[in-house]
Amino acid sequence: MTFKTRGFDMLKFALRRGRLGILAVGGAVVLAGCNPLLQADDPDIIKDANSAGGAVALKNGIIDRFNAVTAGIQGADGIFEFSGLLADEWASGDTFEQRNTSDARTTNVTNSFLATPIRLLQEIRVDGRKAIDALRSYSPTPISNISLMFNMAAFAQITLGEDFCNGIPFSTPTVAGIDYGNPVPDDSAFALAMATADSATINNGGADSARMRQFAAVNKGRALLNRGQFAAAAAAVAAVATSYTYSAQYSLNSRDNQNWALNVSSKRYILPNLEGGNGMNWRTANDPRLPVDPTQHVAFDGSSAHFNQTKWALRTDSVVVSSGIEARLIEAEAALQANDFVTFIAKLNVARATKTGLAPLADPGSQSARVDLLFRERAFWMFGTGHRLGDLRRLIRQYGRGAETVFPTGAWFKGGTYGTDVNFPISIDELNNPNIPQNSTTTSQSTCIDRNA
Repeated sequence: MTFKTRGFDMLKFALRRGRLGILAVGGAVVLAGCNPLLQADDPDIIKDANSAGGAVALKNGIIDRFNAVTAGIQGADGIFEFSGLLADEWASGDTFEQRNTSDARTTNVTNSFLATPIRLLQEIRVDGRKAIDALRSYSPTPISNISLMFNMAAFAQITLGEDFCNGIPFSTPTVAGIDYGNPVPDDSAFALAMATADSATINNGGADSARMRQFAAVNKGRALLNRGQFAAAAAAVAAVATSYTYSAQYSLNSRDNQNWALNVSSKRYILPNLEGGNGMNWRTANDPRLPVDPTQHVAFDGSSAHFNQTKWALRTDSVVVSSGIEARLIEAEAALQANDFVTFIAKLNVARATKTGLAPLADPGSQSARVDLLFRERAFWMFGTGHRLGDLRRLIRQYGRGAETVFPTGAWFKGGTYGTDVNFPISIDELNNPNIPQNSTTTSQSTCIDRNA
């Protein structure tokens, strides 16, 4: 059995094209076309997945895609960057329409920058299952590898639910082709993620099992939080150590951290301040969780004022995607929901005690101020890690705040005004799915059950 893990083998394609040209000129040169020096292996293809080596290769392919879609897509935007652009974590210093429209909350289904993150998230979900089956058959130990595949699939399901509009299709490849999925509400994506996280907990053991168990717990807690099941979310993460982390990894030999590449290096992403009136004061807060270079630069577009974060100062810096800090924040929110304000502040302070320069918090005294404090803490602890867009949506859905009091609004700094987007549409690539709502103009409404949920 052969699985193609990524993309097209352009080298082999080019060689084939070259051979066809050689064949046309005569028999003597045809022999040169058979020269073994011109033969190319398929480095992009797992030739035998039905083996221990093939199973491990499938697992490594999922890890690579996970590292890519979070904050490592070369030449494009990982979902951590792109979702932060729609929220208030980043502003566009670019000339590309795809980034400018998303920053201005007017993303269309034809936005080509949506396609790659959606594809990778769906591949992690679908091909992760192939990796699990292969690992069980050919490389069953350590079992924690299987848990990791379930955890990455759960993370992908959560991200699809948090960042995209109601109407996510979960299609499945079959021997006959594709079993096209029906659009499902975001809440159903979170329910599916809960079940997948449970599978990660059950299918676990051996080396790295403790970290995988905590990864699963935070995944489940995050999914429950999105569903408004606060007490259950707190119970799910209760055993997670505050010191626990799971990070996406980057290196000179594989992928750059795109939070660094798009902000510090290419200056296409600006660290904003109070974007659209409602955004966080990222630059002026002087918060040790988000160190900032105070030097003003010029953005890639040649005119916008540009500022760098230095949380990720190197292209190889890892990005925490799941942590014990997040577990404490989940517990704090559950306490707030239960009107247990002493525990609410205590949990926030347990997290703050891990960072030099953060003084303990006191109860601000009103429910509205407590909610503001909670989401501010979440914002600075988890900046650039794919949480902010989901949090802004929860402020609308679970806390009754108006979208225009949460998202950047009013005059957009490059001209015109912000739109009304609170999430991403499903990419136009999904319009081949006959179950997806469609219309002739392929507007931002065309792939969603509800664009404003």
